[in-house]
Amino acid sequence: MAEALYFARDSKLFIEFDGVFWEIPVLDGFSFTQATNATEITLNEMESTAGVSRRGRRAFNDSLAPVEWSFSTYIRPFKSTGTGTGKADDTPNVHHAVEEVLWALFTGADNYDTTDFDFDRTIPSGQVTTPDTTDMNIAFTSSNVSTLGTANIYFILGNTNKQVYKITQAVVNEATVDFEIDGIATINWSGFGAQIVDMWNNTIEALSTPDGATDRTNGNSLVAADDLWLDSSDEYRPYIMADASSTTTTHVYEDIEATDNFIRNRLTVLDIQPDTTVSGQSGLESSYNMTLTGGSVTFSNNITYITPEELGTVNLPVGHVTGTRSVSGNFTCYLNRDDTYTNDQVSANFFEDMKGIYSVITNESDLTFKIGGASGTPRLEINLPTCHVEIPSHSIEDVISLETTFQALPSTITSADEAAIIYVGAAN
Repeated sequence: MAEALYFARDSKLFIEFDGVFWEIPVLDGFSFTQATNATEITLNEMESTAGVSRRGRRAFNDSLAPVEWSFSTYIRPFKSTGTGTGKADDTPNVHHAVEEVLWALFTGADNYDTTDFDFDRTIPSGQVTTPDTTDMNIAFTSSNVSTLGTANIYFILGNTNKQVYKITQAVVNEATVDFEIDGIATINWSGFGAQIVDMWNNTIEALSTPDGATDRTNGNSLVAADDLWLDSSDEYRPYIMADASSTTTTHVYEDIEATDNFIRNRLTVLDIQPDTTVSGQSGLESSYNMTLTGGSVTFSNNITYITPEELGTVNLPVGHVTGTRSVSGNFTCYLNRDDTYTNDQVSANFFEDMKGIYSVITNESDLTFKIGGASGTPRLEINLPTCHVEIPSHSIEDVISLETTFQALPSTITSADEAAIIYVGAAN
């Protein structure tokens, strides 16, 4: 076999969850790595009577750190065209998103309903995604759990002689939605996994379903259950062998090659509605409509991994636990004052009003980002109903701007309602 080199541009990413593969187009800059935790022992002593001072050291591998992975995707809502290979739904015009499986994992889903084509949580019971012909809602109400649903992430590298790496027990830790003014709306995803598995020896590239009686994997073993088949007649999509000659894997890849589901950040609008019934906030406007120049919203599960600490062995991560869920972000706008505008459209007035409520320990405002426009399609809406908005700070540049940071809080400290995400797809 000739030497094979692998280029990032030839790479593909698939997420396997509950027996289904989702193909996720990613941007340049993806990464995955697993480090080793090591302990160093040193000698440090005074001189002996012979004038010798031992200064040696030893190093020991204690454990493998959890896998760290990251990649970026475009925000790509769409309306399903209905039944067919790779479709996201059996019913036409139901709203979905190319990256919806990642949101489902982030918000705690542990199963996928192949009848209703949505993601659910078994215990505590709850629906995570709700797609219909109006929009697709993503709820956080099932995310108050100590462990999230896990998936397997497959990175398929190269054009020929493909190299496949599998990240086992992958969890989504963080998602950052960026809306820079001149770009396409993106989400930066990052998370953890238990191990990186080299699938080379257990992979076969073939035009049709392999036959375990005659076909062999790259490792020269007869094809068996749990081996990976790359279908060279269908874009090299991966299938997990159920036994030596059959597979039950299904795929979702609707609209991954469409061009009408990208969202332009320039159309993004922000609606701020302070709760003027809260003591000390009565002097605020009922709403503020800021014209943005940029911003971001970051969702984090603050996950940590648990690893045993037995002596005499290299320990492997055994699982994860969630930390405090946090939703925060910032937005920027030009500093403006214009007598022809109403107070809610003047950013200088917004600064003055926020500075004037210094007696309020935790203020409450309902923030809604409509990425893609107030009523445009496609778009992504992020609603943060109980936000603590900090006093804007001035950014001194060629055109002076205001930068405002915020913390999205739940309605009560035990609730999980600090955010709601709504996808609206473009018309077919």
